Amino acid sequence: MWNIGWSLTGDNEEQGQILLDEDSGGLCSLSTMQRIYGFAACLIAGLACMLLSMIIFAKPIKFAVLFTFGNLLAVGSTAFLLGPAQQLGMMFDRVRVFATAIYLGCVVMALICALLIHSKVLTIIAIIIEIGALIWYSLSYIPFARRMVSELMIRLCDTEL
Repeated sequence: MWNIGWSLTGDNEEQGQILLDEDSGGLCSLSTMQRIYGFAACLIAGLACMLLSMIIFAKPIKFAVLFTFGNLLAVGSTAFLLGPAQQLGMMFDRVRVFATAIYLGCVVMALICALLIHSKVLTIIAIIIEIGALIWYSLSYIPFARRMVSELMIRLCDTEL
């Protein structure tokens, strides 16, 4: 994923093309433009689902299903760029395995609360936790972002004067 950044700085132009030119293990025979279109379509559909879910916020169960589906579409959209195998490899990398597990657990918890338990209160709590887990998971792709947010939260919540 960071190969594009290296390419933009001019440090290593050959590695910058690896992101989209790589065959992803023979599982994906899409061209570069098809991958970009697939990524954009999946991301836009995911964001649209998340925004549309805000309209039905008064019905937490429907909201949770639509919002969670939008989340999964948005996160899964990068599989078009990287390929599914590399995407899963990055998700379960040593650096972000806990963030991924917590995020996927929250997705499952939100769907269970909405579809099986039918509890509006638990569904809203699960969605709030899911949003926090998605933010934490997303920060794992930015170097030092989680450490910076952790230190900021410690400073903001510190009670010592």
